[in-house]
Amino acid sequence: DSMEQALDLLFRGNKRLETARRTYAIGDVQGCFDDLLRLLDKIDFDPAQDRLWFTGDLVNKGPNSLNILRFVKGLRESAITVLGNHDIYLLAVAAGAVKDKKSDTIAGILAAHDREELLFWLRHQPVLHHDDVLGYTMVHAGLPPQWDLVAALARARELENVLQNEGYEELLGALYKEKPDRWSEDLEGLARLRFIANCFTQIRYCDREGRLDLSGERRSAAKKRRSMPWFQVSERAHEDMKIIFGHWASLDKKKTKTTGVYPLDTGCSNNGKFTAMRLGDEQIFSTRCRIESHPGLG
Repeated sequence: DSMEQALDLLFRGNKRLETARRTYAIGDVQGCFDDLLRLLDKIDFDPAQDRLWFTGDLVNKGPNSLNILRFVKGLRESAITVLGNHDIYLLAVAAGAVKDKKSDTIAGILAAHDREELLFWLRHQPVLHHDDVLGYTMVHAGLPPQWDLVAALARARELENVLQNEGYEELLGALYKEKPDRWSEDLEGLARLRFIANCFTQIRYCDREGRLDLSGERRSAAKKRRSMPWFQVSERAHEDMKIIFGHWASLDKKKTKTTGVYPLDTGCSNNGKFTAMRLGDEQIFSTRCRIESHPGLG
């Protein structure tokens, strides 16, 4: 099928000889498999030398979530993805923790012969990826202002340890609530894990004290409680970090003046663009999304 042909074309041989390894961070894919292949053509991706970082939400909305999972999994060490809210949602539906919606495009995954293998692989992906050498940290959504890198790494391990082990279904069933909305080291059990998951996979707005505003309804609240984009809170513990994230296609990138944050979701599944950033020189590459077969793959 087209996914296997794509992998075969990529691994057939090096396109570039004796070239430095390049790493690209790519915004939310959300089932847009053909558009992903088109973007990889544009950047001349060579899996023998290059690396891809995906900001999560590999699945749902777009037309081909099944082949996206197979493709990224098939890239092996050439790709890293963090879990997004749609990826967590797929795992929750598959576990029977929540009911799917008519608008979902994950039925192909749930009916696939390799369903369990794909879901196991997905469940074992991180919620945060940090590279000391490159100097970037990637999450799907964001971080609360109280967490520096050390704290974020520790909280990520907490959540990953539960997702990747027996009994993870209970966690998946407990995620879909907005409380607690503020971090405290005293939080315990499912409430603690829910806050952690909401930060890594759901956060967009919070107030200056770090209270999450998942619905965005407090953007016009009284000054003390008014919420703002998580990366614009003053005195963030992670101000010195370089954070790559997705999750926010409607974010006005031109007005995002905050240094050290790199929003890469540009709305591929909503007839927008598909965007990659080359780490190091931070050059941006984009393609206009369109739902049709990738040239030569049928």
